[in-house]
Amino acid sequence: MHGVVAGGGGGGGTGSGTGSSKRLKHGGALAGLPRDMISLGDYSAEQIMGLVESAAEFKRKAKHEGQAFHPEQPLKGKTIAMLFSKRSTRTRVASETSIAYLGGHALFLGKDDIQLGVNESLRDSAQVISSMVDGIFARVGAHSEITELAAHSSVPVVNALCDENHPTQILADLLTIWEVFGARRPGGGGGGLREVLRGLRVAWVGDANNIVYEMLAALPKCGLSMSVCTPAKYPVPEPVRQRAAADAQAAGAEVGFCSDPLQAVRGADVIVTDTWVSMGFEAEKAQRLRDFAGFQVSDEMAARGGASKDWVFMHCLPRKPEEVTDDVFYSDRSVVFQEAENRKWTILATFDALFGKRSS
Repeated sequence: MHGVVAGGGGGGGTGSGTGSSKRLKHGGALAGLPRDMISLGDYSAEQIMGLVESAAEFKRKAKHEGQAFHPEQPLKGKTIAMLFSKRSTRTRVASETSIAYLGGHALFLGKDDIQLGVNESLRDSAQVISSMVDGIFARVGAHSEITELAAHSSVPVVNALCDENHPTQILADLLTIWEVFGARRPGGGGGGLREVLRGLRVAWVGDANNIVYEMLAALPKCGLSMSVCTPAKYPVPEPVRQRAAADAQAAGAEVGFCSDPLQAVRGADVIVTDTWVSMGFEAEKAQRLRDFAGFQVSDEMAARGGASKDWVFMHCLPRKPEEVTDDVFYSDRSVVFQEAENRKWTILATFDALFGKRSS
């Protein structure tokens, strides 16, 4: 999945620890959110952190305080259209349950129910669908599809995935990193989001795809350093690199790019990978497996490269064995299922902010 991710500004933010019983101070950041969520590159660090803090609050109330639904029901009487041109597990389950939690109605329209831009132009589809619903959550193919949908929609549009961006996934990644490393602080007392994230190093070992593009759009501006390793023939596009470098410099972080996995994982607190054969690239599988030889994440790779002693592994799922060994994927280092669950809480926070009362 090659292309250029949308850019955005910098900024800063603060928050309470994920274990705090106090209300998190994210209201100001969320009040000024863009109408749509195409990429986190369009959001400031303060806005990104506000959404993550909101997600942590929802998770605490639902899981630890027994709040079965939002008491204010911000989506009561509202319908959210879920346009899914590609199949999904985590995204669909997380979004439908989030809409229910907020009191709304989820209208699922899969690829067999509606074909965006096939029998009707995207522009016409956007105008028709948005005239009947209160928000659109769209999982599409090309980046141009999500931007055209948003351009002609009369209601907020959230990107559920396109070939260049996956914003709700990266929000979930940030929440997971905060939980994991906040719990490791002295006394296990958590800590503010910005405080916990700053200084951590994330290593990407895999394809140049929408996940790493979105990470580069969000993590450096939030104070995390990144080392991105892809095979030489699969480089991260230069505009994406330049934007990430500028965001990192402004936030006091670092961003580097290489084609040697051992170099990438040096000093890494988090090692991340994703599929090497994304949907639509199946015909290239044999060649890609050859091109990615040596990229399988393993304990040996981490040890030889000099990863941090307590590094953790993340993957957006679904996972294939060639991408990461079972010894890592099913180990105590792996936080992939915590990461998967956090898709719900960050989608919930996004829907509340963009489709709920804040957007009305």
